[in-house]
Amino acid sequence: MERKKNAKKGENGQVLVIGGSEDNVGSLALAGLAALRAGCDVVTVASSEKIAWAVTRYTPDLQTFKIKGAALYTVKNAKEMVKLADRFDTILIGSGVTRKADKFCQYFIKKSQKPKIIDGEVLKALSFKDFNNAILTPTETELEIMLINSNKEFLLPKLKESSIKEKAEILQGNLRYFLQNDNILLIKGPTDIIISRNKIAYNRTGNQGMTKHGTGDVLAGLIAGFTAKSEDMFKSAVAASYINGFIGDQLLKSKKGYAFIASDIVEDLKRVQKIPSR
Repeated sequence: MERKKNAKKGENGQVLVIGGSEDNVGSLALAGLAALRAGCDVVTVASSEKIAWAVTRYTPDLQTFKIKGAALYTVKNAKEMVKLADRFDTILIGSGVTRKADKFCQYFIKKSQKPKIIDGEVLKALSFKDFNNAILTPTETELEIMLINSNKEFLLPKLKESSIKEKAEILQGNLRYFLQNDNILLIKGPTDIIISRNKIAYNRTGNQGMTKHGTGDVLAGLIAGFTAKSEDMFKSAVAASYINGFIGDQLLKSKKGYAFIASDIVEDLKRVQKIPSR
């Protein structure tokens, strides 16, 4: 990874990770550490005071922004986060949230103009018309719900009967408004599909062991870190998908089975030397 000899802290990208819940603090830590391993300089986790302190206790490498008050996911707090986001290169929102955060996330996603990676449960509350300058990382189930939310449920029978290539082309053709609004779609599955306005890529690295909790958070964090450093959303999504799966495959061999966990992937990211650069 190339850096200027006189580079200062922050010049290689700064990421803001918004999310978490009392039942899921780990997703924030995994996503934030993955973003750092991707090569950006600074990752700040924004969540409630209680959750942010838990992240700090887990690792000193992540900075935190503590949202005050008993209620975390209010529209008032979302407005504060839109202002905070202006200080950062890339935003990751959704890691560890529950459906209680729907209105908070909806407001933030519609108002923030910064490059955004959106992951997790919040996708189920949104349609493809809600996004700008964003990378979405839905599972197959989340994709189906989003298509229904977007009044495109007529695509579901076609998609279920299609090959991977046909599926990608159907989505690219029927989500033109979404894709022309500087958005990227990364569908997670045995073969990841990455779709932009004029490009389609496929990633076949990865294995069944990556169904474990946290591997999707690592993927989202990698995308955020790569995007903050490279400013190329499509290449960042492709690179993150490949590297996340590649390390999972290496761990499958070294552990001689499916004993590896998401934090093992974060730990092994230090072995990867080349990532997209500005």
